[in-house]
Amino acid sequence: MKETIEEVQQVPRMDAVDVIVAGGGIAGIAAALSAARHGMRVLLMEKSAVLGGLATLGLINWYEPLCDGNGELMTTGIAQELLKLSIAYGYNNLPVRWGGSGNERDHDKGRYATVFNPSMFSLALNELLLQENILFRYDLLASNPVMDGKTCKGIIAESKSGRTFYPAAVVIDATGDADILLRAGVPCRSGKNYLTYIGHGCNFTTLQKAQQRGDMVWLNAPGFSAGSDLNGNGHPEGMPMMEGVSGEIVSGYLQQGQSLLFHKLMKKPGSAQCLYTLPGMAQLRTTRCLLSESRFSATDGKREERSIGTVGDFRYRSRRYELDAGCLYHPEYPNLLAAGRIVSAEGDGWEISRVIPTAALTGQACGVFAREMVRTGRAAAAVEIGNVQSALEKDGVRLHFDEPLL
Repeated sequence: MKETIEEVQQVPRMDAVDVIVAGGGIAGIAAALSAARHGMRVLLMEKSAVLGGLATLGLINWYEPLCDGNGELMTTGIAQELLKLSIAYGYNNLPVRWGGSGNERDHDKGRYATVFNPSMFSLALNELLLQENILFRYDLLASNPVMDGKTCKGIIAESKSGRTFYPAAVVIDATGDADILLRAGVPCRSGKNYLTYIGHGCNFTTLQKAQQRGDMVWLNAPGFSAGSDLNGNGHPEGMPMMEGVSGEIVSGYLQQGQSLLFHKLMKKPGSAQCLYTLPGMAQLRTTRCLLSESRFSATDGKREERSIGTVGDFRYRSRRYELDAGCLYHPEYPNLLAAGRIVSAEGDGWEISRVIPTAALTGQACGVFAREMVRTGRAAAAVEIGNVQSALEKDGVRLHFDEPLL
């Protein structure tokens, strides 16, 4: 056990809000938008200098399919809204049938998926939250929950201004690592990750192609990444997989990733390539998630009566899933919710819940849950699921794959 010290400090108390969203990635943005559109006073806390999380700061700029791979739209609502926003001011390779440019870089053969310009998407997300009059703060790290038993009273946050307490009726953990849930005492589990380090760059071939075709979608060149692919191919030999749940591990992940990429690129003529962007965060996939009674296990074709929405599978075609509402909370913690890749999941479910469409879907559902919790004074587990489902359907979310969109 590490040696500890006891700290006593008076912390300024800020005005209370209805909902705090910890984390400004896709899940957090969807949660903030959803809660605010349902009349909640929302504060979104983002520790970095841009919105979008892994999708933007992390340079994982592929918006995974919103369809089932066979032409049927699965994931709608804010997930679809954000996909359209991601390409509104930048390049795309979304097929024509889904409203995109449909250029021949469409490697997914008609699926409702696209690449996007991460920096333009970040700017567009900033503008969206400003237009929606949502209170959000950059450079504000949601550090610790303040607990009264198993009820969260608010969040201690750190910024240039120092340490501050923000009270709230509901807290949505969208950190990507379940940091708030874990520190509140909520049961969680950690995952294992291959070492992957992806940068963006160009070379003369891609520059020429982009110029000839008049489309910057061709600018980024392959070869500006190091380490593993999705299946572990390229993971450094002898290196154990990484959990990514401590500062030391995250720092080591970044150090090793940068070193791998440096040694790969230094072998090529520097005048013939241009590395222009490095990720601003560790590109970890599954660090920590909620461990609750309900766990999304990605059972193909299974109907969930308490569904909060439907998703496809970015790895395969024809697979369709519904997410049970219970994956968003632990029943013993009345006012804490989980959004994004930290929802309660296991097996393939964690692979599917960690990607952009599912992150946006769970974030949107958390926003509606938060509205119901504030409105009724009920714990998450006691909320009338029919009210949540009705609100989600009115907001354009498809709840069951065997029923048409309303």
